[in-house]
Amino acid sequence: MLSSMRNIFKVPDLRVKILFTIGILGLYRIGSQIPVPGIDFDAILQLRESAEQTGGVLAIMNLFSGGALTNFAVFALGIMPYITASIIIQILTVAIPKLEELQQQGAVGQRKITQYTRYLTLAIAFLQATGITFVFGRGGGSALGNTTGITVLPQFTIGRVMLVILSLTAGTALLMWMGELISQRGVGNGMSLLIFASVVSGIPFDGARLRATEGNLYLAIAILVAIGLMVAIIFIEQGQRRIPVQFAKRQMGRRLYGGQSTYIPLKVNQSGVIPIIFASSVLFLPVLLSNVVPWEWFQTIINDYLTQPSNPVYIVVFGLMIIGFAYFYTAITFDPIKQADNIRKQGGFIPGIRPGPQTERYLSRVLSRITLPGAVFIAAVALVPSVLIAITAPGLSAVSSQGGGGGAAISFGGVSILIAAGVALETMKQVDSQLMMRNYEGFLK
Repeated sequence: MLSSMRNIFKVPDLRVKILFTIGILGLYRIGSQIPVPGIDFDAILQLRESAEQTGGVLAIMNLFSGGALTNFAVFALGIMPYITASIIIQILTVAIPKLEELQQQGAVGQRKITQYTRYLTLAIAFLQATGITFVFGRGGGSALGNTTGITVLPQFTIGRVMLVILSLTAGTALLMWMGELISQRGVGNGMSLLIFASVVSGIPFDGARLRATEGNLYLAIAILVAIGLMVAIIFIEQGQRRIPVQFAKRQMGRRLYGGQSTYIPLKVNQSGVIPIIFASSVLFLPVLLSNVVPWEWFQTIINDYLTQPSNPVYIVVFGLMIIGFAYFYTAITFDPIKQADNIRKQGGFIPGIRPGPQTERYLSRVLSRITLPGAVFIAAVALVPSVLIAITAPGLSAVSSQGGGGGAAISFGGVSILIAAGVALETMKQVDSQLMMRNYEGFLK
């Protein structure tokens, strides 16, 4: 391990990329602590304490922003608007022929799709910034952790409100640019690393809070459970079903081409953490709506059933949404029809399966079978830790349960570990590939 770390800094190009990535991540963490102009700082401190004590659907958004949301910082919205926009564009690519044509045009079409994603990100960020400003600016947001009616915007005028909204939207645009810079000039996927930094940044604080609330023994148990969960996540993330593909031999002139065999790797968890993010975003909409409409019965239903991680209704709804989005996203990212057609055009076939429709049906059947355990696993990862904490430490459930849509985000939760492990593995693979290209020994054996 130490020799591999030394090898990284022996390569000038790789050393510059890693230092550049660390520098951008450092700027992101600084921006997560700078509040937007026009905010009452004392009210921000009270809001943070209220959110830690009462939880609410604010947890998942605060997790992905690295605590910037409860600080009402410039980067309060985090990278969530970009992720949501990317998912929407991917869905529209399947539904709209024009976008599908752009996707097939290579680098030129991909640049246009990226531009559309940026525009949609700004629109989503503007809408989210408006909703959050109106909810917290006037002391609302009971389901979001603001049960004391704290007003973070003392002068609720048109000019002040627009300043806050534009500041939050500009923060998202800047964060999107920083993520793209990491992808182009640094190491790893920039957007994923920004989320990784947000999740990891909460580990020291959550660990200290857990120790102060429950003691050293409970902290040690939580660390052991987190390590075991990480091992299971890595095992599932690396798991794949390899579909063998054989290419027929072709003779051109005096030379014989083809005849080699390869495989199609189908991951057990093809969609990663995207279903959890998408399900959390959808679950956030009725909670946000409950803070806008004046119907008390609607607010009561949302607060009782959709913001409590240990509630059976919340567990069933959120779990089914994760499984459904896992199937949905997998169907978008892997098209058996196109895959079967590409295999046929290249003169290949799956042993025992005829090219064409039979190959398509075979791939669809295998994909649906391996997606189910992966979807159930990520649903369990998102829900089981919060339920266990709610059962074993009821007094801590409001401040430490981790789940999409309810409970304060603790870094030992399943979603946090799933994100951290997945991003770390992908980044280490990229670093390894660069070391192997230069004849150095990598991290992964």
